[in-house]
Amino acid sequence: MFAFALVWPWIGIGAAGLLLILLCTNALRSNRAVTRWGDMVWLTWAGTFAYLVHQFEEHGIDAMDKAYAFRGFLCANVGFPDPNACPVPLSFITAVNVAAVWVAGPLSALLAARWPLIGLSFFAIPAINLFAHAGPAVLSGHYNPGLLTALVLFLPLCLIVFAAAVSRYGLGVRSIIVTLFAGVALHLVLMTSLVAFIDGRLGLEGLLVLQIANPFLAALIVILLAGRSSARRSTL
Repeated sequence: MFAFALVWPWIGIGAAGLLLILLCTNALRSNRAVTRWGDMVWLTWAGTFAYLVHQFEEHGIDAMDKAYAFRGFLCANVGFPDPNACPVPLSFITAVNVAAVWVAGPLSALLAARWPLIGLSFFAIPAINLFAHAGPAVLSGHYNPGLLTALVLFLPLCLIVFAAAVSRYGLGVRSIIVTLFAGVALHLVLMTSLVAFIDGRLGLEGLLVLQIANPFLAALIVILLAGRSSARRSTL
């Protein structure tokens, strides 16, 4: 596990390269009669690609040429400015990222053709992660690992997805609000469980299980809170 915790960002950036090639073809499109930018399946695959690149900036080599820099940024935010003394385990970071992107991303894309709302739910993660990077950058006036790809990739892609969800799929503004809410809930679970682990109120196994389940809980929030209203509109 320790070795994988250090090499997975490099595996991910390789997967991103392959995914980019496929995104430039028609292989990942569900409907060639519409533009890629209006196809929720293609957009969800694009979101997965964007997040793989983002993960490399956070946990591979960041824009300041520092390796595995995000852990230090996270540790400082939970009260441990010295990464060497920080109790945040590498397995926690691995579980968060593999579950949220490597698993939830492709699953959401595969299901988006039949259930566009599930494709939309994947963007709960990058949409709020964007603010998680931009907010500290504005407050501190300094770069943090992941900021560049959050601004360059997440910001325009989320706006395009939200526009497609409303205009082409008729999911309504409520679905966007619920997606953002789910993203906030996901990040709250992530941080509160990490703090509970650091304080000794939660074991490592419980911490990791929560991170694996977290993206699916976020998708469930979107389906339960936005699914009924979008289903009613589709029958009108």
